[in-house]
Amino acid sequence: MALSFVHGIDPMPLTYNTIGQEFDVIADRFRANDALVVVHQSIRWSYAELKQRADRMAAGLIALGLQPGDRIGIWASNCAEWVVTQIASAKAGLILVNINPAYRLSELQYCLRKVGCRALVTAERTKSSDYLRMLQSLIPELSGARDAELHSEVLPELRWVMRLGEERTPGFLNFADIPALAGPSEATRLQAIGSNLQPDSPVNIQFTSGTTGRPKGATLSHLNILNNAFFVGRGMHLTECDRICIPVPLYHCFGMVMGNLAAITHGATMIYPAETFDPRCTLKTIQEERATAVYGVPTMFIAELDHPEFGSYDLSTLRTGIMAGSPCPIELMKRVVRDMHLDGITICYGMTETSPVSFQSSIDDSLERRVSTVGRVSPHVQVKVVDAEGKCVPRGVQGELCTRGYSVMIGYWDDEQQTRETLDPAGWLRTGDLGAIDEEGYAHITGRLKDMIIRGGENIYPRELEEYLFRHEKILAVQVFGVPDGKFGEEVCAWIQLKSGVVASEAEIREFCQGQIAHYKIPRYIRFVSEFPLTATGKVQKFMMREQMKADLGLVEQRTA
Repeated sequence: MALSFVHGIDPMPLTYNTIGQEFDVIADRFRANDALVVVHQSIRWSYAELKQRADRMAAGLIALGLQPGDRIGIWASNCAEWVVTQIASAKAGLILVNINPAYRLSELQYCLRKVGCRALVTAERTKSSDYLRMLQSLIPELSGARDAELHSEVLPELRWVMRLGEERTPGFLNFADIPALAGPSEATRLQAIGSNLQPDSPVNIQFTSGTTGRPKGATLSHLNILNNAFFVGRGMHLTECDRICIPVPLYHCFGMVMGNLAAITHGATMIYPAETFDPRCTLKTIQEERATAVYGVPTMFIAELDHPEFGSYDLSTLRTGIMAGSPCPIELMKRVVRDMHLDGITICYGMTETSPVSFQSSIDDSLERRVSTVGRVSPHVQVKVVDAEGKCVPRGVQGELCTRGYSVMIGYWDDEQQTRETLDPAGWLRTGDLGAIDEEGYAHITGRLKDMIIRGGENIYPRELEEYLFRHEKILAVQVFGVPDGKFGEEVCAWIQLKSGVVASEAEIREFCQGQIAHYKIPRYIRFVSEFPLTATGKVQKFMMREQMKADLGLVEQRTA
């Protein structure tokens, strides 16, 4: 009987280039092509212009004092400066640290301190988040910083904060001023750095939460994300003629790897319809920019299809795209293919730690295959399904998916224990996801070993939220879990035991979360209880809590592929 082991054998070899080297080749080859269109900033840059801006910014970062290997954070929604920073930091040998735009003070402080960011690029604000005010609160030394070089008590390694926009703020550098700091010597040094950089060097850190309750910094190399981006793009048959509408956030692998780098490695055009997702802006941009591809998590496609003006937009130029981030409902896929002309849309499965894609459906797969599986293993990637003892199971048998190959992360930044728990000595990464591989090599995702909640494509880890809520002076114990939701797939629910003799309201608990944790982590449902359901050995039974909430609230599980 065949075992559940698959290997993406492919005649196309991996590229052993850095992101900067690969970008320069593409930019030279497609100089006049549109590289970047940012609708909300009225920006349209060719590959030649994007290269010029990225090179000047890279030299400016060197002039500022940043050294190869230094970490530079970016805390902003989708904008032109994001991709300029992405390319420039890679060229300068820096490690880009993606900061979720929804993060609040405690999350921001932890991430910046964990990886020792030397510099931070920040937007002025996004929606209700006033980033400058939050940073001034976190770093009181900002207002008195001389020559905009910081010496912060809470963030001792942070030296420079660069703000986007034209206004001036005491203690902040202006992003637009950085290129002018560089002269001929910095340009020469940039070339030398580029020549010495190795594809195996770290280039990106993305935070992913875990059962430890604290975000972990998945560290990715040039080799990891550059090759993954190329093969994802090839899976959609991308060419220099394609124009990709990217409404997904750039701080995710979905945006910066599957979006930006997939476009760059094929000479295609990156199109950002808005700062954050807006269904009308996405539809309007697809029509006006004649996009051939569009990305999204299922909730984004639902919002577009259900928009009252959907029928008034011409989407006939679309042919392909990616739906990923959470399970795809079968009926949604049928609507996307029929009503958005996305006959060639693909499904991707993976995780941040695998750069991210391990499985992708083919545009030639039948609709049935695309709605019932996540496709076949990606090129040059190995996947096996194992039982509880770590033994590979036969085809069709459910177990935990494990991944090995070029796409597996370097490790978690400054966290050897978590790295060892996730990566075994043979190089296999345990995904924590349950699945099965059929006789033809198609993968079916059947569940999660961990109790992670996926809300609208955002991964929420209960332990992290439980540890935060436990800080509340009235809370004795708390259990967090997901419950079904028709719009977001899942919503956050918290069962709370209060300390003896105290009372609390749902509003009080939510107020405790406001401004400290990301909005999508704040519990939608809160129930105050006297006890939790336990096993005979005293283990909490979250599945019983989930079933109880489903019954009490009339919630129904969403049918998914």
